[in-house]
Amino acid sequence: MVRAGVGRRRVQTTVMVLTTLLTVAAAVLATGLLVGSRAPFDDAFDRQHGAHLTGQFAAAEATAAQVAATAGAEGVAAASGPYGITSLRLRVTTAPAGAMSPPLTVAGRKSAGGPVDDLDVTEGRWARAPGEIVIESGARAPDMVLGARVRVDGVPGSPTLKVVGIAESVGESADGWVVPAQLGGLTAPDGPRPDRQMLYRLDDAGSRADVAAGRKAVAAAAPAGALTGSQSYLDVKQLADENTAAFIPFVTAFALLGLAMSVLIVSIVVSGAVGAATRRIGILKSLGFTPPQVGRAYVAQAVIPAAVGAVLGAVAGNALSVPLMHEVATAYGTGRILIPLWVSLAVPAAVLVLVAATALGPALRAARLRTTAALSVGRTPRAARGRRVRHLVGRLPLPRAVGLGLAGPFARPARSATMAAAVTFGALAVTFAVGLGTSLLALEREGTPDATGDVMVHRMVGPGAPGAPGGPGVSGEHEEAPPGAGPAPSPAPPSPAGSTGSAASAKEIAAAIGAREETEHYFATAEADVAVTGRKGAVPLVTYRGEAPADGHRLAAGRWFAARGEAVAPARFLAATGTEIGDTVTLRDGGRTAELRIVGEVFDLGDEGMAVRTAYASVAALVPDLEPAEWAVDLTPGTDRSAYLEALNADLQPLGAEGTFSEDDEQSPVIVAMQALIAMLTAMLVAVACLGVLNTVVLDTRERVHDLGVFKALGMSPRQTVAMVLTSVAGIGLAAGAAGVPLGVALHHYVVPEMGRSVGTNIPDALVDIYTPAHLLLLALAGVAIATAGALLPATWAAATRTATALRSE
Repeated sequence: MVRAGVGRRRVQTTVMVLTTLLTVAAAVLATGLLVGSRAPFDDAFDRQHGAHLTGQFAAAEATAAQVAATAGAEGVAAASGPYGITSLRLRVTTAPAGAMSPPLTVAGRKSAGGPVDDLDVTEGRWARAPGEIVIESGARAPDMVLGARVRVDGVPGSPTLKVVGIAESVGESADGWVVPAQLGGLTAPDGPRPDRQMLYRLDDAGSRADVAAGRKAVAAAAPAGALTGSQSYLDVKQLADENTAAFIPFVTAFALLGLAMSVLIVSIVVSGAVGAATRRIGILKSLGFTPPQVGRAYVAQAVIPAAVGAVLGAVAGNALSVPLMHEVATAYGTGRILIPLWVSLAVPAAVLVLVAATALGPALRAARLRTTAALSVGRTPRAARGRRVRHLVGRLPLPRAVGLGLAGPFARPARSATMAAAVTFGALAVTFAVGLGTSLLALEREGTPDATGDVMVHRMVGPGAPGAPGGPGVSGEHEEAPPGAGPAPSPAPPSPAGSTGSAASAKEIAAAIGAREETEHYFATAEADVAVTGRKGAVPLVTYRGEAPADGHRLAAGRWFAARGEAVAPARFLAATGTEIGDTVTLRDGGRTAELRIVGEVFDLGDEGMAVRTAYASVAALVPDLEPAEWAVDLTPGTDRSAYLEALNADLQPLGAEGTFSEDDEQSPVIVAMQALIAMLTAMLVAVACLGVLNTVVLDTRERVHDLGVFKALGMSPRQTVAMVLTSVAGIGLAAGAAGVPLGVALHHYVVPEMGRSVGTNIPDALVDIYTPAHLLLLALAGVAIATAGALLPATWAAATRTATALRSE
């Protein structure tokens, strides 16, 4: 009986398999996202055996053997190295002439594996010979793709390297890797030797004090003064956790939404399939089947196709997780994230239990009916249901097929309600996804307060900084690392331009910018580290020369500074210093002080949310020698930016400055990853909603097949049949869309501010209230689109059914 029931109801069986497949796939992804977002840095750090401490040693102060001997320092559990490292400027050969790149730390390493910092090669392969380089995923420029050739600036002969791989170092030990023999070719002949790097795992590394104790032991094991720099994994972990925290709220929202929809759709499909079999249950009872036998039989008929769909769904979910989890890992910056095996087993098992429980209830209820009552349940609803609505709609000036379709849902109000619930979830997901994607783009654009111009001019860093090309610590000699070693700590970057002492004065650079007639407006910024009275440590102070437009800086509260002695600061600074808008803070630099009154809370995602911004005139006595580092330039309307930039750079390069397009033109890889994640999750949720509609319409159409035969016999054409079926769901879709849109807006308005709070900032209301009336109207129509898409296939089937066949289906 079970096998016959499954084989006879091919359409319902197919729908059950597809529904379970998509439901399990969505649930596997949703649960995998929740698990993967719990502690991605810690999981990746443990998997890669990341370095708790990264040490950099001066080659002139310690030999390779002396550096390697530090692996035996007290408290060191494992170590890799030494590796030669240097700082290079890499530029893709197709980049515009004159474009400069930031300094990148490149290490010489034989392989990606090792006892410490076991790297994930996410694309391509490891470097095998000179002339090849592997780029760390977080350090790659958008054009540093596999196969690209990069030129090494500042090295004699400007050698080129081919990008053969992209790797992920969760501890950020280096920005790139080459084979050890390659470092000699990346060194000036008369320059110093490369520094050496060691990677350590410590017995105790749970706190900063533990890591500091490990550093002290390593320094004591090396020659005096040899350890020139170090990096604690806790600093990298803090930044990674902050990046992750910003996305956990929306990932959790999507995951829970997917799980809730999965439960709803499975319930709709299974209960609908069993409910439609009430008449057949009466026949079975008349043949002598007991209620328990009937219940078990119909549970089995539901579980068998569901089991097939569950297995296929688990496979599909894991297959889809490969690109999806790659995008998530890119956003989190923690290497690959995998769906645990227990998730792939537990989710299908849970769905099958849900199917069995959902099927058992209506099957037993039908089986307990008296045999005559079960047999009297026809395949169509009682005539009284929906009759009044049908009469009311019949009076409207509508085509008859449309009127019948609009009245149809009232004949089965419970079934229509379940369909509406599925469509509401789909409309909610679409509304939430559209709003979230728009807000993420706005957050990226507005989160960099000073990148507001059409063109940004930067004062370049001169050579000679430690670790920079041509500076201290470069040579052609390289010590080979022991087998299984790991990458290298970043050398200290050159001092940022914007302090003091550069080849050209700020006035010369400003004059070059102002001399061009296409320049409409510009202002300069400079940054320095100062102390705040009552707080340990330094905070960034950003000063402005010229008229910084207030409308170019997004404020969460208050206003932009307008008078001397006024300043704005982000939420994290206000929280850290215990101040509010209207309070006064005192900044110190040695014996000099400056008092600033906070008049606004600026939305700022840079400088760890601690930068104070004010006019230079307000702090001229505090930082008297501070020179501008950047200029934001607005151009006159209609200016060709590329031509302007080329001409401007010709004037700026002799002055040690360079103009670039505003960062707004380049989308962050994290935002790209998040947009892809949102699109994939939304597509899956919409597909599940469409399947719920498909199943409901199939049941309804099959139950009304005799009515369809009568309509066809009275002259209803196939096109009118399709119109009737689609109209019957379009009204539900419109109502569900109208309900789902405000729910999606409410979810968006909760999640986006929560994302900001999770990283210690307040999102301005303007970046949350992004829905316009036109947007809301279009999103409400998403419910109609979902409903009609799910009903299109059964509508076509109903239109193709022959009249004689439909009339025989009494």
